[in-house]
Amino acid sequence: MKHYHIVSRIAIYSLAVILVIFGIFHFIKPHELVIYIPTFLPGGIVWTYLVGASFIAAGISFITNSFVKTAGYLLAALLTFFVFAVHLPNALHAGDSEMKTLAFINFFKDAAIACFALHIAAGAHHQHLHLEESD
Repeated sequence: MKHYHIVSRIAIYSLAVILVIFGIFHFIKPHELVIYIPTFLPGGIVWTYLVGASFIAAGISFITNSFVKTAGYLLAALLTFFVFAVHLPNALHAGDSEMKTLAFINFFKDAAIACFALHIAAGAHHQHLHLEESD
């Protein structure tokens, strides 16, 4: 009988649901998120929709167990970009103390999620997670 890592699956499915919710939020409230897009990126609000679609696609990938490795690595790359292009500059240069704190928190939140996405991708073989391997 195969031993499935129930806690790991719950964690991955939880992340997937959260990613889908974040993605939907990007489509529902794009104008609230457009202010976080770095000025050096052309396209403005298009990036909000692109990020929302990326989050939804990664979430669906994790839920359906399809293209898990690719989705995990791409999600990690996207979040790492956020960490260094959005959150770090905001943490260092925001005029408001509350905005600096929020950027600092988001810096570590996105870094942690990127690490989790890397863990998921590294554990995926042939586009499927190996649930039968023991720790």
